[in-house]
Amino acid sequence: MQLYALCDIDTLHKGGVTILSFAARAKSLGSSVLQYRNKHADIATIKTDLIALRQVWEGFLIINDHYELAPFCDGVHIGQEDLYAIDPDPSRAIKILKMAIGEDKIIGLSTHNAAEIDIANTLDINYIGLGAYRATSTKSEAKVLGERLDEIAAHSKHPVAAIGGVKLDDTFQHVTYRVVGSGLL
Repeated sequence: MQLYALCDIDTLHKGGVTILSFAARAKSLGSSVLQYRNKHADIATIKTDLIALRQVWEGFLIINDHYELAPFCDGVHIGQEDLYAIDPDPSRAIKILKMAIGEDKIIGLSTHNAAEIDIANTLDINYIGLGAYRATSTKSEAKVLGERLDEIAAHSKHPVAAIGGVKLDDTFQHVTYRVVGSGLL
């Protein structure tokens, strides 16, 4: 099972951690993917951070939500709301997204239950995020799946990234990536 590091800027700032030191820690733990999430900065700041991360990060660099910044990373991770904001038809939404970011970019989609996984199984995406495994401070509205996460993950035809409160020592049978957040590294 691979480590997927979630670099949430708000969490890093609260802990007094820089993005570059976070990237170094994620690398030292063997993370192969780093997702950059910044919900409050302007696009210029996010672009600057992505450029800085690209200088030190050799693994896959994924941007959360801001698919217009895909040229500065390897792909994009979007949520359910973002998918349907692109187009009410999920298949069309993914086709539009691929046209916007390029066919060679990675696309990840957040899912929260078997019904969303069933839809994701019909989409041309690279992986799903499934969760939340545990409650977290960054997604207080998330429904906690707990031990059911692994059972639900078995329904996915795509690689699964377990998200939400995952710890370094958590293990799963049907999960490819453990997504460990900024507060846990």
